[in-house]
Amino acid sequence: MTEEKVHELKKLTHRFRNDLIDILYDIQTGHPGGSLSAAEIVTTLYFDKLRVDPKNPKMEGRDRFIMSKGHACPILYLNMAEKGYFPKEDLKTLRQMDSHLQGHPCAHKTPGVELSAGPLGLGLGAGLGMALGEKMKKTDGYVYVLLGDGEVQEGGIWEAAMAAAKYKADNLIAILDHNGVQLDGTLEEIMCIGDIAGKFEAFGWEVLHCDGHDIASFSSAVEEAKETKGKPIVIIAKTVKGKGVSFMEGKNIWHGKPISPEEYKAAKLELGGEN
Repeated sequence: MTEEKVHELKKLTHRFRNDLIDILYDIQTGHPGGSLSAAEIVTTLYFDKLRVDPKNPKMEGRDRFIMSKGHACPILYLNMAEKGYFPKEDLKTLRQMDSHLQGHPCAHKTPGVELSAGPLGLGLGAGLGMALGEKMKKTDGYVYVLLGDGEVQEGGIWEAAMAAAKYKADNLIAILDHNGVQLDGTLEEIMCIGDIAGKFEAFGWEVLHCDGHDIASFSSAVEEAKETKGKPIVIIAKTVKGKGVSFMEGKNIWHGKPISPEEYKAAKLELGGEN
């Protein structure tokens, strides 16, 4: 990735963080912490990696992105609107009655959403099915699945991981948004996942590591993943929950807390946006 492209994506990600705080403050609901931690990951995918066409969301042979940690959909919607899947004005309707932008992604309502999410642990298995389908059709489409830390405590994730290795799904790339915090506390407090890299390796996966907030680092990991043959790949992206707003960083309370007027002003000052 060129320095110019990195600079472009950094500016875009910064704008998305500002817009995200604006939207969640206005509607007084939503999930800021996990959305902010995934900002660079989702933006790099949509504006550098994914082979998609917003004018033809069902294009054959496309790459697919599944936000399995569906509560982080605000950052997904910001990217999709910027990409042209739907008007940016629709973002103001997030989590409102009759909106096609629900609090978790809905494949039946929102063009470009590949899988409805909400119950954690479903995305990897569905992504595996899509990846195997692309192999059967002999396309070169990749399936990317974004997982959360709390999500990998789910048994369904490991059933899918076992099957993905069996079927040598090398067009399946899982990305773990590894911020170490979930709804009710840290991973160590709730259900420590231990050596997550070792677990995936034991299940037969290729494991890569990167800084999830370093666009060049994440981009390189994706390119390396695409060179891997004969096994599925997981990128463990080290991130910070609430990244970019100091009083949100690493705090489980910001998994889904409404933003007060004072907090909004402080967040916008930190992000360099108007308030």
